[in-house]
Amino acid sequence: MAIPQLSPEARAEALEKAKAARIKRAEVREELKTGKLTVAQVLAMREDPIVGRMKISTLIETLPGYGKAKAERIMRELQIAESRRIRGIGERQREALLARLTK
Repeated sequence: MAIPQLSPEARAEALEKAKAARIKRAEVREELKTGKLTVAQVLAMREDPIVGRMKISTLIETLPGYGKAKAERIMRELQIAESRRIRGIGERQREALLARLTK
């Protein structure tokens, strides 16, 4: 599939939209890290078009005391695909993830 050619205005608009999405996801991660948001609250934001696109692995890695290795192990144990995003997680996976992270 060929990449569509964008006009300079459309490209600038797309870049600005992507920047805003990155900023919002960073804010959510920061609030999660500082305790202003819980994992359950973030998972409940699955319908948000920006937060819903955050990877589950990124969500786990954001938590205090969790790094890449722990996140990978949890994802493997719960049989959640590495590419899975908040919007695409099933109800049983969501419940298992919450149970695992809120021990």
